[in-house]
Amino acid sequence: MPLRIVFMGTPDIACPTLQALAGAPDFSVVGVVVQPDKPKGRDLKLQPPPVKELAARLGLPVFQPERARHAAFLEQLRELRPDLLAVLAYGQILPQAVLDVPPHGCLNVHTSLLPRWRGAAPIQWAILEGDAETGVTIMRMDAGLDTGGIVATRRTPIAPEDNAQTLHDRLAVLGAELLTQTIPRYVAGELPPQPQPVDGVTYARKLTKEDGRLDWAQPARALHHRLRAFTPWPGAFTFLPAQPRPLLLKVWRAETAAGSGPPGRVLAADKLGIVVACGEGALRLLEVQREGSRRMTAAEFLAGHPLAGAATLG
Repeated sequence: MPLRIVFMGTPDIACPTLQALAGAPDFSVVGVVVQPDKPKGRDLKLQPPPVKELAARLGLPVFQPERARHAAFLEQLRELRPDLLAVLAYGQILPQAVLDVPPHGCLNVHTSLLPRWRGAAPIQWAILEGDAETGVTIMRMDAGLDTGGIVATRRTPIAPEDNAQTLHDRLAVLGAELLTQTIPRYVAGELPPQPQPVDGVTYARKLTKEDGRLDWAQPARALHHRLRAFTPWPGAFTFLPAQPRPLLLKVWRAETAAGSGPPGRVLAADKLGIVVACGEGALRLLEVQREGSRRMTAAEFLAGHPLAGAATLG
């Protein structure tokens, strides 16, 4: 008899895992729990989360409680009689009352190598801090913040060209593969959860838009990490000198370069890019987007917005 699974997840990173669970003959997805629809766009129209849209295409029942700890949802969950809960980026900390419902507990797919980067934004912080590798961890959940026992891990290197989007997409696939391979062995008792190491714990706090601001006093290497970590969101940005106010310039792609000067000073601006002095070294901006305009190469940008000599970004 297939294992009865309730899946809990909300954003697009969780979709490959739901797709894999729904397509596996050993599992029966008896319910999908997602966060409530959110208003988006200029008209603030309610938009369903990606996992809800996928569940609808797969013909799976969807539940959207305001809070997973509410008694009404707990009753719905018990009525589904799940053998196991599977969770990836659901968006709420689950109370012990939820974790206690299925006999096999709750397995979480976390996009880091725990205990490094517990918390909300592990992909971005791994890139920001210059980690050489990251991965996915299958963890048996407890009531803490990503503190449960480790059941399985899979590693992947962080390439110099990786940004948060490319790493997100790769980890989404790795997580789906690892979870579907892990569940049968975990349920059979072959993979007992192992306590997380006490050493090496770090926390990946939730990001804000201001995190994307480029501080040119920092080394070029650190700014390159920041740019990659925060692409596509919240996006790396600086400001162009302009009147009556500076204009926001979003930076989509850059590379480290040779050069020195006062931080933020434009050292060169030509078809090869816009070279900006940093606290150590320089950064060559390759793809940018001026406030109110489209994304374009540095050469395209300079054709319409030449930078005056000794211009300083900030």
